[in-house]
Amino acid sequence: MSDMHPHLCQANHGQLAIPAITQIFQTFAQQNQLLLNAAGEGIYGVDTEGRATFVNPAAERILGWSADELLGKNIHMAIHHSHSDGSDYGAQDCPIFAAFRDGTVRRVDNESFWCRDGHAIPVEYTSTPVYDNEKLVGAVVIFRDVSERKNAEAKLHSTMEELREALEQVKQLTHKLELENAYLQQEINEGFNSHYIVGRSPAVQQINYQIQLVAPTVATVLITGESGTGKELIARAIHKASERNQRPLIRVNCAAIPQELFESEFFGHVRGAFSGAVSTRLGRFEVADGGTLFLDEIGELPLALQGKLLRILQDGEFERVGESITRHVDVRVITATNRDLKQLVKQGLFREDLYFRLNVFPIRSVPLRERLEDIPLLATHFLQTTCQRFHKPELKISLAQIQRLQEYDWPGNIRELENRIERQVILSPGDKLSFVDFSATPSTMTDIPLTNEEFFTESGVKHLQIRATLDALRKCDGKIYGADGAASILGIKPTTLASRIKKWGLNKNMLVNPS
Repeated sequence: MSDMHPHLCQANHGQLAIPAITQIFQTFAQQNQLLLNAAGEGIYGVDTEGRATFVNPAAERILGWSADELLGKNIHMAIHHSHSDGSDYGAQDCPIFAAFRDGTVRRVDNESFWCRDGHAIPVEYTSTPVYDNEKLVGAVVIFRDVSERKNAEAKLHSTMEELREALEQVKQLTHKLELENAYLQQEINEGFNSHYIVGRSPAVQQINYQIQLVAPTVATVLITGESGTGKELIARAIHKASERNQRPLIRVNCAAIPQELFESEFFGHVRGAFSGAVSTRLGRFEVADGGTLFLDEIGELPLALQGKLLRILQDGEFERVGESITRHVDVRVITATNRDLKQLVKQGLFREDLYFRLNVFPIRSVPLRERLEDIPLLATHFLQTTCQRFHKPELKISLAQIQRLQEYDWPGNIRELENRIERQVILSPGDKLSFVDFSATPSTMTDIPLTNEEFFTESGVKHLQIRATLDALRKCDGKIYGADGAASILGIKPTTLASRIKKWGLNKNMLVNPS
């Protein structure tokens, strides 16, 4: 017989004559005719050569083949010849044929049968061997079309996947809102709820004019100037006057981030990205999406990260550390520095293309010595806010004291002025402020005598903290991070110390040991 397959023959069993085998199955079909016709599952029989011996109506309906078309034909070659992806399904691997080779019942939950019109349907089936006088003569196959179930499972899987993604988005959004709330709370605590620049000098008027010009745009702004001149206040004024003011301004002090954490801080990381990454964390760019990101001390940005910053500035694209998914954000970037970026470019420490990308709209924050006419307004403003913060009656400052302030060079700029007024408010015994001779080196804030009282006031505790901080920084030559850094000596987090240094206006001049 030309359609016989040698590997399907039963080498270990005597073969029955073909008519005898057919008769056995015909007898079976006749005896179970009502059952076969009523069954909802497809049922067919095969002999030991793999040829169809009977086919019930349900099988005809499911497969689209008539019984006459299948009877006597190799059933594997007709309906089971390929996998669902179209790859060849060898008869030697067919579980149906295996049932009459070894006499074992085979149950299969996920395979495909091919219909007459050429399309595959998912089926589950059972192939049961048939014996005659203890000799294997073939098998009976019962199968059902599970397309609806598979579609339902696929739909359920898709729904579950969508739900998982939605929950992940909710989780990330919640995390983002928590971070935004933390930033806003920090601003409130640090007194950034008032975003205006005090002063009427031509220099301040020019800065305000530039702010009004650039704020409505999406241009990148580079604010330059000495430490303590109010660069962050300019950044906040730009954000406040922009269309992004309903979103938070996220600030990053590049000088306070360890080099190995820069990428994670900027772009975030996924769980397990590195040792200590116990959970997924959003980076500052994601938190600032739709808002403004202020990068202070941009000159401290490591050269290795400058290319990635340039990419996100140009394309708005980045990847979290440990993840290959490209993400997109819409962030307006404002940067500030007290360093000469042009000189850093010449030294090979700052990318020239990044410098030009950041310097789209430069604003110079002028030092206090170039706007001495603003000192009366600044002194009055700081005096009022300090008295309120320390819960002290409002103090007065005389014209003579204002003139003394205007005669000073102010190497620490506005921050130094604020700190000096704050210090004098604490020390003042009456209702007027009195300043020491400003021709001397700026105070190190460590000449406050200790008291023999049994308790300290809040201001006394604060100055003890300031003196302890300065002592630790001197001992570590200004180093904050690491086992030999000032934060380790003080027993606090490096980020906490960096925040205090900025808040208290401490600078390098204060690290000089007083004589």
